[in-house]
Amino acid sequence: MLATAPTLLPPPTIHVIDANNPNLRGRAIEDLREGFATWRLAFTLARLDLRNRYRGSVLGPFWFTLSAAAMIGGLGLLYSQLFKVDLVGYLPHLAVSLIVWQVMAGLANDATTCMTQVDGVIRQLKLPYTIHALRCTFRNALTALHQLPLILIVFLMLGHNPGWAALLALPGLVLLCVNGFAASMLLGMLCARFRDIGPIVGNVLQLAFFLTPIMWKPDQLGAVKVWLPFNPFYSILETIRGPLVEGGGGILAWVAAIVFTALHAGIAFSFFVRFRGRIAFWV
Repeated sequence: MLATAPTLLPPPTIHVIDANNPNLRGRAIEDLREGFATWRLAFTLARLDLRNRYRGSVLGPFWFTLSAAAMIGGLGLLYSQLFKVDLVGYLPHLAVSLIVWQVMAGLANDATTCMTQVDGVIRQLKLPYTIHALRCTFRNALTALHQLPLILIVFLMLGHNPGWAALLALPGLVLLCVNGFAASMLLGMLCARFRDIGPIVGNVLQLAFFLTPIMWKPDQLGAVKVWLPFNPFYSILETIRGPLVEGGGGILAWVAAIVFTALHAGIAFSFFVRFRGRIAFWV
């Protein structure tokens, strides 16, 4: 009888943490580095989420496109009459505003369950928490790709040509993605610890929808519109809508959007450094 060779198991991984020098910032930076290095895993998981969500559906994510098209058409006809404005000039504003807002609101709502919906993965596998935030961001970005072409369709139907200024919307999309990732990090942690924050975020978004010039134009506020850049939703929205509809975008809105993004990312990183080690116990 032949003797079988002994199986050589890999040595166990030993994690040593000095309580006197926990190096929280270094571990958080390492988590971010490993997470971004494995972004393909997050992207694959995001695609899998969408496939599972729309399994058995004929149109899948294109239901969002049809819903947005119906809202743009219906609300455009209604509010152009209420505001006494030309439909041809109002519809491009409404299309860009409504679609970008749906992306922002979807990111914020999805960020509240960024960590809690993958609690089993967090408890069983040692993965960077950054992957879960990237997964949430990629998932909403893929959904947005099914809605953004609707803007082009509206522009072609109405003969609206933004020209080369439309390229300035690309930095605005980058700012939107950065804020989406920061929100996934920050709200994912906060909602894992305090489950009441999720409904609060939903209520805040409902109020922000009416306080942000989505259905209405900033010029309708008159002299009060100078305070709009203090609304972070408006600032991010204007960096995308301004180049597509208004031929550029106000400098003040761009400055406000960049400052808000920096503050948002800084706060999210500070919370991540401080509470990263507790996420597994909160979910």
